Amino acid sequence: MIRNADLFSIAKTGINASNRLLNTTSNNIANVNSEGYVRERTTFGNHLHGGVDFGFTDRVFDVFAQNQLRRDTSLVGEAQAFYDRVEGLDNVLASEANSIASSMTRFFSAIQTASDDPTNMPSRDAIMGQAEGMMSRINQLGDFVKAKEDEVELQIQQSVDRANGLIQQIGDLNEAIQVANGTSVVDTPTKLLNQRDQAILELSKLVSIEVRNSPNGDDGLVVNLSSGESLVMADGSFNVFAVNGEPDFTNRQLTLRTSFNSPTKNESSINIFEENLGGGLGGLFKYRENVLEPAQRDLGKLATTLADAINTQNRQGMDLDQQLGSDIFKIADFRGINYPDNSNLSSLIKGRITPGASGEITNNDYKITVLSSPTGSPPQFDIEVTAMKTNGRPQLDPSGNPITQTLTVSAEPGTYNKVMGGIELEFASGAGYAAGDEFLVQPTRMAASNLTMATTRGEDWAFAKPLRVDSGANNLGDAVLTTTASTNTRVGTGPDQSAFDGAGGIKTLADSPSPFFGAPVSIRFTGADSYEVLDNSSPANVITSVSGVSDLNNLIEQAKVSGSPAWPAEFAALSDYPGYDFSLQGIPKAGDEFTVSYNTDGINDNRNALAFGELQQSDVVRQSNAGNNNKTTFNESYAAIVGFVGAAAASADVNLEAAKVMQVQSSEWFESTAGVSLDEEAANLIQFQQSYAAAAQILTSAREMFDTILAVTR
Repeated sequence: MIRNADLFSIAKTGINASNRLLNTTSNNIANVNSEGYVRERTTFGNHLHGGVDFGFTDRVFDVFAQNQLRRDTSLVGEAQAFYDRVEGLDNVLASEANSIASSMTRFFSAIQTASDDPTNMPSRDAIMGQAEGMMSRINQLGDFVKAKEDEVELQIQQSVDRANGLIQQIGDLNEAIQVANGTSVVDTPTKLLNQRDQAILELSKLVSIEVRNSPNGDDGLVVNLSSGESLVMADGSFNVFAVNGEPDFTNRQLTLRTSFNSPTKNESSINIFEENLGGGLGGLFKYRENVLEPAQRDLGKLATTLADAINTQNRQGMDLDQQLGSDIFKIADFRGINYPDNSNLSSLIKGRITPGASGEITNNDYKITVLSSPTGSPPQFDIEVTAMKTNGRPQLDPSGNPITQTLTVSAEPGTYNKVMGGIELEFASGAGYAAGDEFLVQPTRMAASNLTMATTRGEDWAFAKPLRVDSGANNLGDAVLTTTASTNTRVGTGPDQSAFDGAGGIKTLADSPSPFFGAPVSIRFTGADSYEVLDNSSPANVITSVSGVSDLNNLIEQAKVSGSPAWPAEFAALSDYPGYDFSLQGIPKAGDEFTVSYNTDGINDNRNALAFGELQQSDVVRQSNAGNNNKTTFNESYAAIVGFVGAAAASADVNLEAAKVMQVQSSEWFESTAGVSLDEEAANLIQFQQSYAAAAQILTSAREMFDTILAVTR
């Protein structure tokens, strides 16, 4: 038999229920401005015997809206971090006050002015001033980009520390919520739940995450990266981010450090692909790897190519002191970075830009892998050179294959081995290398910051050509000189030597690389379409003869290719010998002769100065990492850098605005259920006040009835 509750019990539970509803509503009103607070609601059921049963207070929100808000928050975090940094870089590069293009224009204008009078010292000094100003501008931009690189590395570390703090906080709150649920069967620990949700929302600003309920059926939450890696488990255990850079420790990479204590302890690291990270951290990595580091290396490529092209042109001329031209700029060498698993971390690789290889320079880094153990004396071994992107992945050619090169190198101090990309490497540690060793070289990363002047003398500008071509006094034909070319003026005895002796002359038989012939200095025609190449011996030796000539362009080169007897092997073994050539126009007659000699006292010659001016409009800078044929001018190359960063900034602005719109929509969706509405709570307050008063009236009526019964029985 079910016994109904009496009026006193009904009134008591009604008063308590109304009081609790008033407390819940008051708490909502009090926390209307509390960050992370979720509106609460208390619900009651009727008791089996009458009256109100125990109430249950819980939070009111839409889990789908909450998850969407987290996703959109991650998008805004990523877009905001990317935009803030790329905008700052764009503002500096696009500023006319910082423009390298204007500096280059002034520099080449000064050269054009000086070419009118090559002996004028004020004009030469003006060129030197413009060259120093251009270098200073390049240095400033290089230093600025390096400072931005250091800044983003620090921001990455700070964001990682913040993310790890939130991950630990979420794990601790998971445990605390489970404990609280175990000690109360009436209410949920709403404060702890709000703190956990707020921490998860803060974490979503830093990384893109997915949240799901614990598979154990408790109130624990599992937090994973959107790419699948676990951050927080339901039992409160968690993994944290770690940063390192292998092998470049100045370039932070992200890993996930796992640590499980049960059932067995297990510690390991998981590599994370930063492009899938999302959030503010993902935006920082995206900015660094997709914009900052490519722009840094493009700037270094431009600086290196510009300096090398000017140096190369100057070396092909004769300066005001009648000496062969020397370098104007000093391009800094670079060192290879050991990978941490190398057999000997003290092993060294030193690199430099190959002189004259400006058109081959790319913005790639290069990984050097030792393929075999050193053997012989000097030690030799095989290496593989792999072109690398700034994100540590191989650079691909147009067919989608990694760009690699395999070659055998000599490992001894002072010996440089030419590899792809316009660089050459010195393996100074000799036999100290082992198969499997790896090194990273970054030729253009710091090139803009480290560019310096190799001279401060205006006299060192080599505006004259170092050679002249004279026609014989007894020539009868109408062939005349059209062009002379000096492509190699290196002095010495190495494989890259030229025919210039460095003392104001051309090498004779005594210092020639051939025991039989001196340098080729004379062309003597034996007919309109045939000629002999002679050296500067007395009497002259015939080096080779050429017949069936169809044109008179590059006569020495034609002799190298089609002369009979064959071009001397000692000459052919050198990279560019003799390092000069000339072309004629007209019809020669048998006996006509043209002789090459050093341009002694030719300081009024401006032929090389004009060649300097032509560099401004020449396609010199390599655009693509996949081929050598797509080149552009210096100004176009800088414009491409500015345009690249500007396009990234414009795209970032659009993406940020779109992400903010989506976040506003998801926030309004979430707030429509989880947010506190003062109008709604004010109405509830009146309603619960009335229910409280009504319950109190029941108690008053019960007491009056009880008093009446007592009065009847007296």
